[in-house]
Amino acid sequence: MQKRLKSLWQVQQVDNELDKLEELRGDLPRELRLLEERFKELSEKVEERKQQRVDSQKKREENDEEVALSKANLKKYKAQLLQIKTNREYDALMKEIDHTSEMITKLEEENNSLADLSRRSAQEIEELEPEIGKIKEEIKDKSKELGEIDKKTEKERNALLSKKEAVVSKISKGDLSYYNRIREAKGRAIVPIRRNACDGCFASVSSQKQLEIRRNDRLYTCESCGRILVSSEIEKSTFDSN
Repeated sequence: MQKRLKSLWQVQQVDNELDKLEELRGDLPRELRLLEERFKELSEKVEERKQQRVDSQKKREENDEEVALSKANLKKYKAQLLQIKTNREYDALMKEIDHTSEMITKLEEENNSLADLSRRSAQEIEELEPEIGKIKEEIKDKSKELGEIDKKTEKERNALLSKKEAVVSKISKGDLSYYNRIREAKGRAIVPIRRNACDGCFASVSSQKQLEIRRNDRLYTCESCGRILVSSEIEKSTFDSN
């Protein structure tokens, strides 16, 4: 059990050092992620507007062809009016003329609406592209800044990751999963007792429990925050410890 406790404590120490390196990156990862999300959002919006213009142009061309055909038919129908001989023929032809005229009006109104939509899309594209360009430059600058930080800490980070891998290999899957759950929720998963209190949440730890913890014979957790509590002996363990 003592080896289990030492291994868990040691992996926590490595994670603490990795956290310090992560702190050097500051808000840059979050800022970069938000910029990239915004860039993607606006870029997709521009592509949508461009596609709207393409679709609008295609539909207007189709409508123009139909209008031209309808106007030709309308001219033909009007010419036929001079040749009809019965009221029934006249009524039927007038019905076709009215229907064709309505269709022409509808198509021309639709084309006007499509032209307005195309103009609005073009205007929106014109407004968005400079903003996209600005965001692209910000992404470039922040990526460079973050890259420089990572380059400075790369050697230390890799050494710590190797050290962590070595320690983790000694920890059971169950213990590691338990450790990771606490770490994800609390930041530090394992803490010592200082001044008779949990060093994570500062809740008081009874003398009896401290005595039990010093036995190093099982995992003890803080009744307040749920972190694993370790004795001073475990706290002082080094990576050379067996």
